[in-house]
Amino acid sequence: MELWDYVQQPWLYATLSATYALSIITVIFVIIGENRNPVKSLAWVTVLILLPAIGLVLYFFFGRNLKNKRMISRRNKRRLRRAIRLPRQPRRPKDLPAESEQLARLTETLVQCPYYSGNKVEIFSSGAEKFEALKADLLAAKQTINLQYYIFENDKLGCEIARILKQKVAEGVKVRVIYDHVGSFHVASDFFKSLCKAGVEAFPFFKVTFVAFGSKVNWRNHRKIAVIDGTIGYIGGMNIADRYIDGGKKFPLWRDCHLRVQGPAIAALHYSFARDWNFMGRELLEETPNGEPTGNVGIQAVTGGPMSQWNTLGQIFLQAISNAKKRIWVQTPYFLPPDYLVKALQNAALAGVDVRIMLPRHSDSRMLGYASRSYFTECLRAGIKFYLFEAGMLHSKVVIIDNDLATVGSTNFDFRSFEHNFEGNLLLYSEELNESLRNVFLKDQEQSMRITGDLWRRRPLIQKLTESTIRLLAPIL
Repeated sequence: MELWDYVQQPWLYATLSATYALSIITVIFVIIGENRNPVKSLAWVTVLILLPAIGLVLYFFFGRNLKNKRMISRRNKRRLRRAIRLPRQPRRPKDLPAESEQLARLTETLVQCPYYSGNKVEIFSSGAEKFEALKADLLAAKQTINLQYYIFENDKLGCEIARILKQKVAEGVKVRVIYDHVGSFHVASDFFKSLCKAGVEAFPFFKVTFVAFGSKVNWRNHRKIAVIDGTIGYIGGMNIADRYIDGGKKFPLWRDCHLRVQGPAIAALHYSFARDWNFMGRELLEETPNGEPTGNVGIQAVTGGPMSQWNTLGQIFLQAISNAKKRIWVQTPYFLPPDYLVKALQNAALAGVDVRIMLPRHSDSRMLGYASRSYFTECLRAGIKFYLFEAGMLHSKVVIIDNDLATVGSTNFDFRSFEHNFEGNLLLYSEELNESLRNVFLKDQEQSMRITGDLWRRRPLIQKLTESTIRLLAPIL
């Protein structure tokens, strides 16, 4: 029998059709049984019913749920916490306003990260300054270098950092690197192989191998964390790439924010890196950070991801926004927030809180730019002020609350960061740092255009339709 005649057999067609239909039905029952947000569940069910072939592929890549999966075993978690000397019981923060104390207790409950006092923090709003400081700290390393970046480019800066890492290995320093496989997908594998050949332990997080492990493409480790000798840490929004220094090919400037940290909070950054390292099947890093008190800044590290039992970052942002009395100033490259955060911002503005959102005038993603602007109308009506940064690409992820609280890290104000990505931020309890970040915001505001209700209503109809259409994809963008 010819192959074509065999394929045309009625029994084979019926079997394949039944198997396919059963697969669709099974996925629908899985979605319903996960008790997700009803809107998202209904959206997936609708796509699977109306477009079964496309819907099945989309669900395989973008719809899987990792909730309540463990990144690290309970036994290893206990060992790691003992090594890092994290307290077993929550510690009551001292000298914090009532709202900040409540936020600190919530954060410790959600992520088991205590409040650390006595830290020193340096703010970098320039990539050139941040990477000069990082390179100096890397060159001075004596024992360990742990780097974790979403993107590690094979460009001038990336090659310079790579040369330093190889040099430190030759000097006897233990060097470990985590890079995100999707974020660095375009980087030639030879670049990372050369690091490994020189003795650097460099591994991708959630390596995507099509098709068997293709569903991992939707879960990305977006953290940018460095811990050097257990005494110096970095965290923020800057990846290792030339554009953070020179703006790249598309922009005259790439504005971002990063922090250099010294003090007891180094333990939290080390814990985050060590947990991700162990999750990848590597050894447990039972090294004790040496974070002696060296300043006056209170810090909590907030890490979140799709495996968390709670929507950690979203709940902490919600609490901070709800507690605001004077101001909520946000810098973010993308503004696609879940509905509960939109309502929280609107409530704050309606109650007289000064709510400002700053976005790039020209985004590195046209689609995300349109989707972000689809939220403007409903927010403008509530009194929220929008500013479009015109000097380049605004990539900062900063939220400033009142006079004494701020958060800086890798978390964008969008669905992906709150629900799909592995993210890392610091909560900064400090009037001094709050004022410094406000000054940076105001300086950026001078280079921004404010969007008013009248101006926004006059935009072209085609733009309105494009924004509204793309917004439908916001949960998976």
